[in-house]
Amino acid sequence: MDYFKWLLLGAVLSLLVSYSVAGDEKVRIFVTDSDSWTSGRGIVGVDGLLVGGGDGGARPQTAEIIKTFNQRCPEFTITMKQAKADYIILLDHEGGKAPVLRDNKVVVFDREGDALYSGSTVILGNAVKDACNAIRKTRVP
Repeated sequence: MDYFKWLLLGAVLSLLVSYSVAGDEKVRIFVTDSDSWTSGRGIVGVDGLLVGGGDGGARPQTAEIIKTFNQRCPEFTITMKQAKADYIILLDHEGGKAPVLRDNKVVVFDREGDALYSGSTVILGNAVKDACNAIRKTRVP
């Protein structure tokens, strides 16, 4: 009979330890590559001579987005392995524009691929904050 009690006690302790370890794990977030674009142009005129030009191209902002997530949502872990992520963030950050013309679009997907939140803001930090709040709301028991 004592053997059964010790076996049962061991099983209960094992469950409690595994539960407490699982509860300490951080939420894992995968941030997709940001394919942001920028463009600019200008014309200068002097003594009837006009000269103009333009430039543009891709300006990936993924590292900046990850940095902002780490600052604004320190309770989450950013991972580069999408298969291990609890949530996937798609955030398109427009760079190279005047601040009032920028538009940061964000979508939060769960592990199943379902969109939980989508929105847009002028400021990158607010887009990250909104994404974090959406994840926090889904994590509340």
